Amino acid sequence: MHSTLFYGVPSGCSFGSIVALEWLGEPYRLCRIEMPEVVTSDAYRRINPIGETPTLMDADGRFISESLAILNHLGARGIGAGLGFAQGTRDFDRLNQMLAYLNTSFFGAFAPLWYALEHGAQGDEHAALTRYGAAEVRNVHAELEAMLGNRPWLLGERRTLADAYFIGIARWTRYHAVLQREDYPNLQRLYEQLEADPAVRFAHAIEQQRPAESSGGFQGHVTLDEVLASR
Repeated sequence: MHSTLFYGVPSGCSFGSIVALEWLGEPYRLCRIEMPEVVTSDAYRRINPIGETPTLMDADGRFISESLAILNHLGARGIGAGLGFAQGTRDFDRLNQMLAYLNTSFFGAFAPLWYALEHGAQGDEHAALTRYGAAEVRNVHAELEAMLGNRPWLLGERRTLADAYFIGIARWTRYHAVLQREDYPNLQRLYEQLEADPAVRFAHAIEQQRPAESSGGFQGHVTLDEVLASR
């Protein structure tokens, strides 16, 4: 049995895990989970009791949730390709540190903006959430801009799973127009480089239900009902 990634739409952070699976090149399937309707359903909670995406079902039928855990799982399988590193090495620590920053500070900066958008905040509440979220998003962009510097990828000369996770979150500035990405030229360069990557283009097409050409090991979609019926 192949691994199956349960990914959230629209525009879930699971986007980065799709990119990572494409880069890894091993056979995998996808299961589309609509948010918020399906992701909070009793059916999906049989897969992930927290009711969040992404979730990965590995080839043995075991479930792994949380982006950081999934990417570390994939990274262990992608050491030969340079996507991950052996635990205990300096490179592993650097990758884990970057993933942790992206998963907490970078991701979390958008939380007030998503709350305002998804919960219909109005008036003073909307203004306060927007001000706070905008300041946080600008702050983490400045921090990451300095961390990246002139390096071609987040960790240096080679792309890693940190870059895959980054692009899935960085695109959220399309929904929340609180900064000009051009004001952060290092991040803009990385963003454009990733947007041109075949795996990223594939992930966009998958989310938007357009014809998608895999350069990895994509084996097609499976429905949530099919997964549950097989267990």
